Amino acid sequence: MPLASFWQRAVAFLIDLLIVLAVFVPFEMARQYLVLEYTHHPIKIAINFSFHDLGDLVFFIFYAGLCVWRTNGQTVGKRLLRIRVVSLVHPKITLWQSVERALGYGASALEAGFGFIQFFIHRNRQCVHDRIAETIVIKDLPRDQPSSSRV
Repeated sequence: MPLASFWQRAVAFLIDLLIVLAVFVPFEMARQYLVLEYTHHPIKIAINFSFHDLGDLVFFIFYAGLCVWRTNGQTVGKRLLRIRVVSLVHPKITLWQSVERALGYGASALEAGFGFIQFFIHRNRQCVHDRIAETIVIKDLPRDQPSSSRV
């Protein structure tokens, strides 16, 4: 299987992050408004998305983990870039693998993003989150091509 390029993966990640923010911002605005209205405090809404805040991370993990699991390896960004996450140990990616992979993005971001840079070092083009979840990211070739040409 042909492996996905670094840029395909990076652009897909950015698309997915934008989708998460597009859902998070209105949700957070509504939540803050309701809390302030209920407690009779002056309405002042401040939006802050941080990968250090557990509540904010839940959005990303929920999106990335469930999308990859339900679609057998694709988020919206990955689908647009025609790439797919596949399991190295199971015929189909499991829920645990997809959540583990989403959580593993944090490990890849540690030490100034060195976990993402390992894409260029590892022979299977795996970042840290790929190795944690035992997955690789491949180019998703059209289904009508014979399997012999997909190698």
